[in-house]
Amino acid sequence: MDTQRLVLFLALSLVILLLWEAWGQRNNPVPAPLATTSSSVLGDAPQTPGESLVQISPADDKPVSPASTSDTPADPSARIQAGLVSKQRVRIVTDIYNIDIETQGADVRSAFLTKFPINLDEPDIYYPLLDDALPQLFIAQTGLLSSSVAPDHHAVFQTEKPEYKMLDGEDSLVVPFVWTSPEGIKVTKVFTFKRNDYLISVDHIVENSSNSEWKGRLYRQLQRNQFEEPGKSRLLYTFTGGAVSSVEKPYQKITFEEMADWKADQSYTKGGWAAMLQHYFVTAWIPPKDEANHYYTRVLKDDRYILGLTSGEQTVAPGEKFNFSSKLYVGPKEQSRLEKVEENMNLTVDYGILHFLAQPLFWVLEFFHKYLGNWGWSIIFLTLLIKLVFYKLSEASYKSMANMRALAPKFQSIRDRYGDDRQRMSQATMELYKKEKVNPLSGCWPMLVQIPVFISLYWMILESVEIRQAPFMLWIQDLSAKDPYYVLPLIMGASMFLQQKLSANPSMDPMQQKILQFMPIIFTAFFMLFPAGLVLYWVVNNILSIMQQWYIMNKIEKAAKKA
Repeated sequence: MDTQRLVLFLALSLVILLLWEAWGQRNNPVPAPLATTSSSVLGDAPQTPGESLVQISPADDKPVSPASTSDTPADPSARIQAGLVSKQRVRIVTDIYNIDIETQGADVRSAFLTKFPINLDEPDIYYPLLDDALPQLFIAQTGLLSSSVAPDHHAVFQTEKPEYKMLDGEDSLVVPFVWTSPEGIKVTKVFTFKRNDYLISVDHIVENSSNSEWKGRLYRQLQRNQFEEPGKSRLLYTFTGGAVSSVEKPYQKITFEEMADWKADQSYTKGGWAAMLQHYFVTAWIPPKDEANHYYTRVLKDDRYILGLTSGEQTVAPGEKFNFSSKLYVGPKEQSRLEKVEENMNLTVDYGILHFLAQPLFWVLEFFHKYLGNWGWSIIFLTLLIKLVFYKLSEASYKSMANMRALAPKFQSIRDRYGDDRQRMSQATMELYKKEKVNPLSGCWPMLVQIPVFISLYWMILESVEIRQAPFMLWIQDLSAKDPYYVLPLIMGASMFLQQKLSANPSMDPMQQKILQFMPIIFTAFFMLFPAGLVLYWVVNNILSIMQQWYIMNKIEKAAKKA
């Protein structure tokens, strides 16, 4: 296989890879919205088996506690659902959130990220990471399980105000919800929000004023359906589903299809986290590091999926209290934040099998951005650095190409002599390679090196929320979206065509030449759908390659003429 055949093979392989990803996303349609007769919130939805934490009596529709704590399942979603009812919404406004918490269960029913508009054209329409307005369902729930009395996510809490707002100059906002029982058990669920922090503290403070000890456990769970993410292109596939982390398995993804029968490897494990992932954002429950938890998943009807964890049992003696503490992360997959939240949380930024290559590239890109303040210029400088790193390798390849072009008259002579006998023509060509000490495969190294780098950059730019809606200059105002006027893809196609002319192999047969001529057209069509940041990298890389290739080949050809 000569150089051009290998280049053609690699180029077609890349096209097939990109076609496969586009096909996979296009043929993985978003399920139909939940059936509903109005635009009301999920609180008006009918009862659905599988979600409640305690059994429901058909007679009075009230929770019936199990006989003892030992009979309480570790998986609270295994009970029968009473339905998510809306009693009263409490609005929380901070510098980064507009959040609604429902008094029934004190569930987080919506969370709009005010620093992240859905699109640049409508900056006041914020991204709804959590929401229970159909057809989208994505909420964060907690509750307590006990053999006596405890508030699950159907219990109604009380709060002092219908709205809490973080004022200018305040660094934190505390929002308490209180539940009490006639037996003397009081539970205060406290949400603590901090300025410019997507990590929310959620405490369940159990105070036992009864005459007997109280035993119970805490569950935390995320519930959602498969909905189309706002502003996401269906042509670009990214993982949406669950993920868990533990000491045994630092990062394990769970698809929605797997949630029906997924089982944790062990009944209880310390630390870790459970999350639901989507393109640029993540929502995760994070228990204390020293707390043992049981992880579980369930699939309910109406396209509803649950991922959660249940703590071990705690005992609260009369006159004492105990705090079940938790952290809830609701925000972007910014790596600088995730690294501080919890161990292995940065793995939710999924760069695929080339993570080991994409991650260092992002670190370098982030370093340039620190000083340049523009992600577009950072991509350009990253491209320059990559070209410098592989300069010697490219130089050797371009020298090989120049030597091949210098042999063009001899290749033509062989073609004229053995044009009708392909076997003898191949033998004569190989003898010429051997005689002139030319290795036709050495010209393939730039392509071999660029393909994994290209794929790594593709996933890095596609997955990094830091580049989402990041402007470059002129008409490029979002590097994570396609070029609105297709200028960069056309420049890329033209530069690719020019590269082909510079590296034309005189030994290649006419059919291969015709096939290669279509490659710039095919790549241009694909790159019209790709993020502008990725196309920017490819354009700069092509221009630098053309300059380097022209300089080296021109230098060698001049030296050959003098000789």
